[in-house]
Amino acid sequence: EDESEEEPKLKYERLSNGVTEILQKDAASCMTVHEKFLALGTHYGKVYLLDVQGNITQKFDVSPVKINQISLDESGEHMGVCSEDGKVQVFGLYSAEEYHETFDCPIKIVAVHPQFVRSHFKQFVTGGKKLLLYERGWMNRWKPSVLHEGEGNIRNVKWRGHLIAWANNMGVKILDMISKQRITNVPRDDISLRPDMYPCSLCWKDNLTLIIGWGNSVKICSVKERHASEMRDLPNRYVEIVFQFETEFHISGLAPLCDQLVVLSYVKEISEKTEVECCARPRLDIVQPLPESCEEISSDALTVRGFQENECRDYHLEYSEGESLFYIISPRDVVVAKERDQDDHIDWLLEKKKYEEALMAAEISQKTIKKHKILDIGLAYINHLVEKGEYDLAARKCQKILGKNTDLWEFEVYKFKEIGQLKAISRYLPRRDPVLKPLIYEMVLHEFLESDYEGFATLIKEWPGDLYNNTIIVQAVVDHLKKDPQNRTLLRTLAELYTYDQRYGRALEIYLTLRHKDVFQLIHKHNLFSSIRDKIVLLMDFDAEKAVDMLLDNEDKISIDRVVEELENRPELQHVYLHKLFKRDHHKGQRYHEKQISLYAEYDRPNLLPFLRDSTHCPLEKALEICQQRNFVEETVYLLSRMGNSRSALKMIMEELHDVDKAIEFAKEQDDGELWEDLILYSIDKPPFITGLLNNIGTHVDPILLIHRIKEGMEIPNLRDSLVKILQDYNLQILLREGCKKILVADSLSLLKKMHRTQMKGVLVDEESICESCLSPILPSDAAKSFSVVVFHCRHMFHKECLPVSNTV
Repeated sequence: EDESEEEPKLKYERLSNGVTEILQKDAASCMTVHEKFLALGTHYGKVYLLDVQGNITQKFDVSPVKINQISLDESGEHMGVCSEDGKVQVFGLYSAEEYHETFDCPIKIVAVHPQFVRSHFKQFVTGGKKLLLYERGWMNRWKPSVLHEGEGNIRNVKWRGHLIAWANNMGVKILDMISKQRITNVPRDDISLRPDMYPCSLCWKDNLTLIIGWGNSVKICSVKERHASEMRDLPNRYVEIVFQFETEFHISGLAPLCDQLVVLSYVKEISEKTEVECCARPRLDIVQPLPESCEEISSDALTVRGFQENECRDYHLEYSEGESLFYIISPRDVVVAKERDQDDHIDWLLEKKKYEEALMAAEISQKTIKKHKILDIGLAYINHLVEKGEYDLAARKCQKILGKNTDLWEFEVYKFKEIGQLKAISRYLPRRDPVLKPLIYEMVLHEFLESDYEGFATLIKEWPGDLYNNTIIVQAVVDHLKKDPQNRTLLRTLAELYTYDQRYGRALEIYLTLRHKDVFQLIHKHNLFSSIRDKIVLLMDFDAEKAVDMLLDNEDKISIDRVVEELENRPELQHVYLHKLFKRDHHKGQRYHEKQISLYAEYDRPNLLPFLRDSTHCPLEKALEICQQRNFVEETVYLLSRMGNSRSALKMIMEELHDVDKAIEFAKEQDDGELWEDLILYSIDKPPFITGLLNNIGTHVDPILLIHRIKEGMEIPNLRDSLVKILQDYNLQILLREGCKKILVADSLSLLKKMHRTQMKGVLVDEESICESCLSPILPSDAAKSFSVVVFHCRHMFHKECLPVSNTV
């Protein structure tokens, strides 16, 4: 396969049907194309009208010799024909109108006016040794006039609008029919070529652009209006050659294709066998004209019948404007070239096995393609990938290509099964809209179960459980577990299958056995607390922290008593549960506080003392007994002090712990003089204790009591520093007392002044004020009458005579 091969621009087919029949007995000499039909002339003087499929619709016997040219007007209703015996006929195809003329020399060309159907354009030209213009005048008589002569035979003529272009032995001329003036002469480049063997090709691209091909030279001429200031005696139009270039081979025909050119070339080559120059297959090239050269776009060699015997003059190129149809005429063959459409493009891509590009092209042009279907291309693509062994890519393309077609999906799955590649397609099977038959999914799962446990587990996790018969798959997994009962992957997958089947109890057992992290999620999601009443130990062994949190969060479903009972044989787990319960609520598990003392002592001593301090329900005697048995001094000290036996507690601190700071701290907490006395008596013969007491006793007990009891001559570490500290503490106390006294005096004075100011303020007495004794208005109704009123600072008011003691002020 040639990856660099470019796609052809044109496609070709022979014009068959009636044409095949004609060319078996005759040879084509010329043809002209109309948008509605074709007109074919032969060497035996026949003219055939054909439809676009090549079927004969009409036949005219014009001459016994070769037809040189056929001309049609734009309407397709009038035809001009000339032949080698000098006959010229112009007639209506659908009317009785007809004109005959016979010349004494062969007539090579004829051209009817493009608007011949209109009465005032009844004109045509003929060319032999002269270029004659025939015009119908008065009384329907045809009047000839010579347009040109004296430069050899007229070889070609093309009439477009008001312009006639013709070629003779010397070159190409253009005549403006409006002014009846010849506006240009384009000379022939290569005069060494015989004009009868290498005729000139003319083609109008539009009303003002003429394309000339002669020999191996191409010229594109543009007819332009001359500026008024340049007129003088010159024609009002002139011709400018805008493009000019040479081709590799001799030109037999030209036709426009948008801004490009289609060139039919006559090719000769040297035979490898005889080393003699011979005729090769003609070429049809598409070229892009440039100012002085051209760029070849495509080039195709055409296998026409009898090409070995043809000359350059035997080939003709005709085209149908607006349809991009090009007709290559040779004596024994007529080939139609047309632009390739999307169907042709896709055909070429498929031929080159470029399925991805073909599929993309079909999707883009799905509304215009007629021959291909996206699905067919896609299926061919999948088959191609499978043949190449690209199974994963083929399976992935199934998603896009097969879409929602369940029948095709199932067909492809079975095809993948036949080649042992079910695993490849498993990841891409549809799971929703559409859903395939359960058998398909089960077949894939069995394939994985036989060879890939991890892949099987992945599919079970990813696929919805309603895709397959769960019972069948469960049984298959159970059968495999009989061979390998400890396989964790199969056990985990079986648990997931049980979960989907709502057999949560069995799933839970497997999860607990596997110590799977999803066990707690499963319990919460499906409310499986009734199923775990006898599995609390397993849960705690798996993750005590999560298990306890779950149990405490769901006390209404599994009671505290049930949990404690289940953990009876596992006291370490029992302690974890009760400890967390106590942290949440000091009172919920109060009936187990006595049990917790032993549990804390055994498994968690650091939390025993905080528990004893926070619990109000544990029996102190039991706790004291356990702590004394285990010689837990700190806990025993706390319990003794809590039970009121502070002296024993202090004694234990001093005798067991030998910690003077702790003893002093304990004495401070109890604030009991007798304890301080005991502490002093115990410390009096222990210099380190005396130092500690001297440093801390100053603010609680008179240091003199301790100093007087120190024996003379006893060495006490840091005695000077301790005494200095005592004096400093004493001075600090004096300063604090003096400061407090000053603050107290200042506050008392400030408050006294404030009270005095308040008492000096007046009190409002008005008509609404009443006597608190007689409850009558305090003010008399007669304002002129004298009265006495007593008003207290508390705002109570009395008539003087209403007071119980007459001298109260």
